This record gives sequence, C-alpha cells and structure tokens, in this order.
Amino acid sequence: MPDKSKALEPQQARSRESLRRLLRAAAEVLGQLGIAGATIPRIAAHAGLTPGAVYRRFRNKEVLLETMILQILEDQDRLIRQSITPAMAAVIPIEALAEQVISSLLISYRRNAGLLRAIRQFSQDREGTAFWRKATRLQVRSVEYIVDLLIASKGQIRHSNPKAAIGVGVAMIVGALWELVVYSKNASVWKGLVPVNDKELQKELTRSLLSYLTTTELTDIG
Repeated sequence: MPDKSKALEPQQARSRESLRRLLRAAAEVLGQLGIAGATIPRIAAHAGLTPGAVYRRFRNKEVLLETMILQILEDQDRLIRQSITPAMAAVIPIEALAEQVISSLLISYRRNAGLLRAIRQFSQDREGTAFWRKATRLQVRSVEYIVDLLIASKGQIRHSNPKAAIGVGVAMIVGALWELVVYSKNASVWKGLVPVNDKELQKELTRSLLSYLTTTELTDIG
C-alpha cells in the first residue's frame, strides 16, 4: 500500500516554498512602494503567482501583511539570538561589543529603511489590536536581548543600575537611527550637526553609548 505521507511531502515542500516566496515578495513590494502600493496583484506578480493563489492563502492584504511582518520580527529575534549569546558577550570587551551591536543595527536600518517605515506606519494604524500587541512584544523582546548582551559586561559599567542605564542607552541609539537613517529625508535638517557618512555616525553613536555607560554616575540634584 503506498505511503500517503511520502506522497504528500513534495506537495507540502512546494507549498512551503510558495509561502516563503509570497512573504518575501510582500516585504519587498511593501518596502519599495509603501502600504498603498503593496497591492495583492503587485505582490502576486512579484512572487510569480496569480492573485487567486494569494487569496487562497490570505483573505485580504491586511492579513498577508500582518503575517509577513510578524514573520520578519520573529526571524530577526531568532537571528540575534543565534549570532551571539550572553555567555559569548561576557568575554567580549564592552567597547568591541557596543561597536558590533551598533554596526549591525546601522547596517540593518540602512538596508531596510523603506520597509521599516512602512512596518511602523502599518503597526501604528493598528494600535491596540492583537497583531499590534504581538508585534510590539517581539520588538521589545529583541531590544531586551540586546540589553542582556551588553549587561553581560556590567562589571565595566559605572552605574548603580546597569540594566536601566543600558536600556536608556539602547533606546537613545535606536531613536537616533530612526531619525537619521530610517527617516533619512530628515537628515538635511541636521546638516553640519551630525556625521555625513555611516562610518562616522557609527563611531559617534558608539562613543556616545560608551561615554554614558562608563562615566561615573552623577550626584542626584536635590
């Protein structure tokens, strides 16, 4: 008697590959054309599929984009955890670790600026929904992991609350990257005030974070 499970394997493999291609196409079209331009026909054509094939998987564009965004956030979180562990970070000097983290963030933000802008807009428009809550949890989880990596070097940080200091420091770096890289059209506003290339920007962001974390804590102002 033929083994039905084996007969189904090629079909299931094709289905998984088709889904990966579709989600990749959705991300590329969204990053290039924004939310309004990311139509089902355009995404389908980019994936080499028919619109009907897309609708058989997803009832509308919103569900497709939600699935794609959550997949990106989950992949991002997994890749961060696979690339370096807290145990590995503990033996890396904080200067080198901070430089590595900021360099990775800067490269990623620059490469995916259009997609990040669209994802933020899409998520903000759905604030309070189940999708928004899950996306927010994934983003916070990734930031928390970066904080955990840096806190592994807490012996070199002169702050009474290293985790709070690192959390604020990472938030400042992420905020700067959004303003200066993701929303790059705003860069002209800062002309003459910030570095003009990514190499210098990375150096200054790293220097800023390290200065904040390794400076003796200021006395509270009473």
